[in-house]
Amino acid sequence: MDGSLISPSASATGLDASSAVTTPYQVDVLALFQKLLPLEFFWAALKQATVRENNRVYTSGVVVWLMICQRLQAQGTLERAVLELVGGLPSSFWPQPCKRLEEAAEGGGPRLSKQTGAYNKARQGLSLPVVEQCCDHAFRQLIEQAELAPDRRPAFFFDGTTVRMPHCEELVAAYPPTTNQHGASHWPLLRLLVAHDLYTGLALRPQWGPVNGSGAVSEQSLLEEAIHRLPSQAAVVGDANFGVFSVAYAADQRGHPVVLRLTVARAQRLAGGPLQDGTDRRIQWRPTREDRQSHPQLPVDAVVSGRLIVRQAQPSNGAEAFLLALFTTLEDSPEQVIELYGKRWNIEVDLRSLKGTLRLEELTCTSVEMVAKEIDVAMLAYNLVRAVIYLTARKAGLEPRLISFTQVRNVLQVFVPRIVAAADERTARKLSEDMLYYLSQCKLPRRIRPSYPRGVWPKSKTYPARRA
Repeated sequence: MDGSLISPSASATGLDASSAVTTPYQVDVLALFQKLLPLEFFWAALKQATVRENNRVYTSGVVVWLMICQRLQAQGTLERAVLELVGGLPSSFWPQPCKRLEEAAEGGGPRLSKQTGAYNKARQGLSLPVVEQCCDHAFRQLIEQAELAPDRRPAFFFDGTTVRMPHCEELVAAYPPTTNQHGASHWPLLRLLVAHDLYTGLALRPQWGPVNGSGAVSEQSLLEEAIHRLPSQAAVVGDANFGVFSVAYAADQRGHPVVLRLTVARAQRLAGGPLQDGTDRRIQWRPTREDRQSHPQLPVDAVVSGRLIVRQAQPSNGAEAFLLALFTTLEDSPEQVIELYGKRWNIEVDLRSLKGTLRLEELTCTSVEMVAKEIDVAMLAYNLVRAVIYLTARKAGLEPRLISFTQVRNVLQVFVPRIVAAADERTARKLSEDMLYYLSQCKLPRRIRPSYPRGVWPKSKTYPARRA
């Protein structure tokens, strides 16, 4: 990722084109958004989706950007998004001068309303295929630039989580709530699978489906649906939940090497006996009878050639040592494979950023299509911040994973509006230099993986639970 993607934008700063080309100092999500997804891209995406869009205030580009702003704000309400528009957006968001905006700017017509009705209607009418193209197009450009870094193996960590939604008829039908011996829960629930790049943290457009009901999906099946969007020859890294034959076979068929943790039982079956520290042997992994029952489409001669690596692992928190068993199709040394898998904990932090900082833990939309658009736009917003983190890390000589996602989001939230509103080049340059300085200060403290088991503390309840 270099100046070809992250450089000053004349439309984002109010500068003329000549100064924009010669002053590579601006690093903000608005400039990056317009470079990754210019007007020409939206025209092509709308044409492909067979959607006609007249000259309006809330164009697809404007709506996607305002939805990104909502995700990047601590309290991203519809009103806050509309105020972003009312406060002024670069004219390059519109393909031609918008009569409504011109009249409001010249005082010849009423000011833009801060009411949220028009924006909400535009969100509902936003084409989902266009949003998906935005997410995929931005990701491909960013990851292609990041892969130019020397001595980098593209590797993606996969993991799953759940997302809660409001109780409404449409969502309950699509994503049934959990049930147990006491009855049905209140909240619709979906299973979300994410894949994050080892080095930059950039994320693939996620895959999801219902957790419960007749259409319930597993994390493994979601991976098999999403794997075709991975960059060519990128390694697939997963914990024991993904250490199954179907995942290894799907990745191998598409040319992706794997590093998968195995359960003790599965590793012992592949090894033909008890596990021993120091094992590094080549094996032919064939599906079991249970694998064929759950995946009847597997060919008769299905097999994955790889290695079984077993090493004794000593957790840094002082917990008891254990034997770590990995299956890999890489030709790297066992130490390199173990080191690669050891970075898997980063995806837990990435999920925390998505669910906590970007508020994906619980959605507020009430239709299946809006759920899809909100998830995809949240991932687009996440990748824009990750791209800024990557550039900041390069300038500071740091690893991107050593910079805090939340702190960077907070710095951008303060400085980007000021840069956009800068009256002249000198002011914009000074604000951008200040922003870069504070971005370089967003370093994470040294992390130590917690010694307690993974789990979620229950939230305190002010009122008694509602009963039917």
